[in-house]
Amino acid sequence: MTRDTTRRAVLASVLAAGSAGLAASDAADLLDSFAPLSGETWDAADRSLPESVESPHGAASVARDEFGVPQIEADAEPAAYFAVGYCQAFDRLFAMDLQRRVMRGRLSEVIGAATLSSDEFNVAMGFADAAEATWGVVAESRAGPIVEAFVDGVNAAMDDLPLPLEFELIGYEPEPWTPVDSMLMEKQISWTLTGDFGELRRALVADRFGADRAATLFPRRYDHDDPILDGTETRLGEANTERASVDGSDETTPAETEFESSGRTGGSTAPVEPELTDWLSGFESPTGVGSNSWVVSGEHTESGTPIVSYDPHLSLQAPPLWYEQSVETPERSVRGATFSGVPFVIAGANDSGAWSFTNLGADVLDCYRYETDDAGDRYRYDGEWRPFEVDETRTIPVSDAEDRDLRVRRTVHGPLIEREEQTVGVAWTGHTATRTTVAIEAYGRSEGIDDLLEATRDFDLPTQNLVYADADGRTLYYATGRLPIRRTDGEVVDGDRVFDGSAGEGEWRGFEPFGESSWEGFVPFEEKPHAIDPGVLSTANQRPIDDPIHYVGVSYATPYRGARIADRLDAAVGEDGDATGATDPDFHRGLQNDVRDGRAAQFVPELVDAVDGLSDPDPSLVGAADALDEWDYRMDRDSDAALIFARYLPAFRERVFGPAFTEADLGESYYPSDWTLARLPDDDPLFDDRSRGDLAVAALRDALDEIGETGWDLYGDYNSTRAMDHPLGGEAPFLNYPERPADGSPATVKNYRVESAVGSSWRMVVRPGTDATAVLPGGNSGDYFSEHYDDQLRRWLGNDQRPMPLGGGGDPTVRFEPSTEGSQ
Repeated sequence: MTRDTTRRAVLASVLAAGSAGLAASDAADLLDSFAPLSGETWDAADRSLPESVESPHGAASVARDEFGVPQIEADAEPAAYFAVGYCQAFDRLFAMDLQRRVMRGRLSEVIGAATLSSDEFNVAMGFADAAEATWGVVAESRAGPIVEAFVDGVNAAMDDLPLPLEFELIGYEPEPWTPVDSMLMEKQISWTLTGDFGELRRALVADRFGADRAATLFPRRYDHDDPILDGTETRLGEANTERASVDGSDETTPAETEFESSGRTGGSTAPVEPELTDWLSGFESPTGVGSNSWVVSGEHTESGTPIVSYDPHLSLQAPPLWYEQSVETPERSVRGATFSGVPFVIAGANDSGAWSFTNLGADVLDCYRYETDDAGDRYRYDGEWRPFEVDETRTIPVSDAEDRDLRVRRTVHGPLIEREEQTVGVAWTGHTATRTTVAIEAYGRSEGIDDLLEATRDFDLPTQNLVYADADGRTLYYATGRLPIRRTDGEVVDGDRVFDGSAGEGEWRGFEPFGESSWEGFVPFEEKPHAIDPGVLSTANQRPIDDPIHYVGVSYATPYRGARIADRLDAAVGEDGDATGATDPDFHRGLQNDVRDGRAAQFVPELVDAVDGLSDPDPSLVGAADALDEWDYRMDRDSDAALIFARYLPAFRERVFGPAFTEADLGESYYPSDWTLARLPDDDPLFDDRSRGDLAVAALRDALDEIGETGWDLYGDYNSTRAMDHPLGGEAPFLNYPERPADGSPATVKNYRVESAVGSSWRMVVRPGTDATAVLPGGNSGDYFSEHYDDQLRRWLGNDQRPMPLGGGGDPTVRFEPSTEGSQ
C-alpha cells in the first residue's frame, strides 16, 4: 500500500467518524471552528505542481530532489523568486497564513473566541504596523523588487492550485499574500528570539524576596569560564596589515560611553503585578529556545577547508518551522533553510561561504511605568501631561461570536499594554523599521568575508551570534543587531529593570517606534563583540564576553551546552589552539549527536550520597541510586537511568523552590535555573530546616512514584516526539507526526525538550565551497498527502543528514514560462 493510499484511508476513517471522532481530541473546545466537510476536501489529496506555469517575471525551472527540496534555476532574480514563492505556497501555504494571522491578531477571525487573548496581545503590540514601516524601507532596496516577485509567486499558486486540507477543515480561504506579510514573518522570528519580559519577573522577585536574595537567585552573570570569546581573539582594527581593512577602515570608533552596571535589581518604580506580568510572559519564546553553532578553521580540518556546524533550537511542530530551498541565478548560488513566507535563505551556504545564527541573548526590550490621568487619556512625560501618540479603538473579528474592540495606546517609547487594570509601556527594537531582509538577501550573493561584514551592518534584528566561514579559509564571529544604549539623566544605565517612563528613565536616542530610527542611540558596529579569523569558536547562547564595552544583556543560557561543545572541540584540535588536530564533517555531525547532560555531574553524586546515608533505605531507592551511580550521564532513549534523572530533577526543583515561591505568590515560571539550584549552599535560606540530602531523597521518591504510575521503563518512553504536533493536531490527530522515542535533553548538545516541544529545528554541517549536509525534523512539505510530509523524521532523530548540494537539481518538474503580459 502506498503512503498516499494509507493517508487517504486515515483521513477517510477520521472524517467518517464525524463529530464524535473529533470530539475525543485534546482540544475539543475548538471543534466548532471546523467547517462541514465537503467533496472539496478530497481536492487537497490531489494537489500537485503543474508541469508549466506562466510567470510575469520570466523563465525559470524547478527540480525537486528525493526529499522534495525545490532547486530553482533562472537567468534573472525576479524570475527565480517568483518560482520560490510558488513552491513555498505549494508546500507551506497553511503555515504561512496561520503565522501571519497570529502576528496580525486575526486568528480569532477563523478560529473563534478561544484565541482572543493571543489576538489582543498581537494587536496591542502593533507587529503589523512595524512590518508596514519595515516594508517602506525594504521596498526601496535591492531586495524590494525580489520580494515583490516572491509575493506574485505565492499569489499565483493560490490562484492555480487547490488549497491545502487545513483550509477546508477550518472553512475559510486565505487572502492574497503581500510584501508586508513577508516582513511580518521577519518580525515573528525576531519576537520569538528577543521578546523577553524578564525584567518584569525580576522586579517581582526583588519585591517579594528583597534585592539581595534576588541577586543570588538570579545572578546577572553565571559563574563559569565558558564565554563565547575569551578576550584573545582578533577584532576589527587589530588584525595584521593585509586584513585590517575588512570593514573598510583601519581602526575602530572609540566607545562613546563604557557600560558600568549599577548592580540594581528590579528598578526605581513599582513592579508590575503578576496578573499582567504572567499574561505577558505567556507570549515570550518557549522555554529553552536557543541554538548551537561552531566553526573550525582549515588548520583543524583534514581537508584544510573550514567547517561550520549549526543546529538552531526552536519550536518543533508539523510541519517544521524551517523550509529548505536552493536558488541558482547569475547573481547567486545559495542553498539552505528559511522560514515559510520569507524569500531568502536565512541560514545556509553559497559557493563562497556558509553562515549560521544563534541567539545572542541581548536585551532589546524595555518596560516603562507611567503616571496617567484619571481618564486614562494622557500620560506624564518630560515634565508635562501629553496625549498618547496613538489612542484608537481597533476591532478584532471573532468567528461565531461578538467582535472584540480593543483600545490601542502608544507612548513615545512604543505600545502601552493593559491587562487587569494594570499598564506597562514597551520599547522593542523590532517596533522600528528594520533592514534584516536587506542583509539576508545580500548574504546569498556574498563572495567572502568582506561582503558578509558589509551586509551584516544592515542586520539589525534579531540580535544574533553570527558564525561564518568562507572558501578562502576566512572565519568570523559577530554579534549582530541593534543594541540600545540606555540613558537616565544623560548617564548610561543597564537595561535589566523596569523604568519610570514619566521621569525619562531608560531613554534610547534616535529610536522612532513604527518609523525609521537612526543609529545614534545604539552600540556602534565596530564595538559589538566579534572575532576575525578565529581558529576554533563555538556559541550556545552563553554570554558572549566577560567584560563587554557596552551592556548587552543578562538573559544568557546556562553553560552546559557551551562547555560541552568547547571541551570536545578542544580535545579534538588541542586546547592551546596551536595543535594541528584534524577534524572532518563526520566528527562535527557526531558532536551534534552528543547527549551527555552536564547537569547530571552536578546533581547525581549528591543524590547517590544521600541515599547511601539512609539508615534503612527503601530497596527501590537503592536500586535507583545504583542505576544512577553506574550511569554515564548520557540522555539516551534506551536508558533507564536517564529516565530517573529526567523526572528527579523537576521534582527536586519543586521541593527546593516550591514552598518559598508559593508563599510569595509566584509560580513555577519564576523558579531560578538549574545552574543556580546546583550551587545553592546547604545553609541557603531556601532550605530552612530541610537539608539538601533530605530533599533529594524525597524528590527521588516523587520521581519513582511518577514513573511507576505512568508505566515508563526507558527514557524514550517519556522523551518522545509526541510533543511535535500539527497546529490542528488536537482536532485532526492524523496530521501529527508518528510518536517515536528521542534522545537528548534541555542541557545536551543534541537538544530536545519534550515538555516545551523545543529542540534542534534544523541541522547542517558545511565545508564552504564544497560539500554540505542537512536534515529537518519532519519533512520539507506541509501537505499531509505528500511523501515528503515526514520523510526526514527518522533521519532527524538519528542526525542522519543527507546531502545539500549547490547548483541545480535533476530534470525540471516545473517550468515557468514568460507570460504574454511580460514583466510587471
